[in-house]
Amino acid sequence: MLSPTGGALAKQLPLFKFGLGGKFGNGRQWQSWITLNDEVGAIIHLLSGDVRGPVNLTAPNPTTQSEFTRTLGRVLHRPTFMPIPSFGPKLLLGGELADALLFTGQKVLPRVLTASGYTFHHDTLEPALRSLLDRPAA
Repeated sequence: MLSPTGGALAKQLPLFKFGLGGKFGNGRQWQSWITLNDEVGAIIHLLSGDVRGPVNLTAPNPTTQSEFTRTLGRVLHRPTFMPIPSFGPKLLLGGELADALLFTGQKVLPRVLTASGYTFHHDTLEPALRSLLDRPAA
């Protein structure tokens, strides 16, 4: 879930603001995301409907880690040329945890949620980040 006050985005922001943001590993791993606003909206929508079974709470347009990095850099007007090699996070987090959190990904789609009629406030990454970080498009 994307939030400037918590989670992975909050931890990435200081690095990006100092021009040290970069993709993890090769950047080809998929990264699903959702804004807090849409997560809460989706939960309310699901509680008021008759949807049954598992539901993926994620925006309908996942991105690669590389594209996420470029988009965040563009929104913040900061460079993103420094890739983060796998050995650093693996030393800090341990190999298995770093691989699971940063260097692998899944392309998760909200098929049940969209089929139930939920309309996303932010269905693409750049407008979502601009809204969250109060950075209107130029």
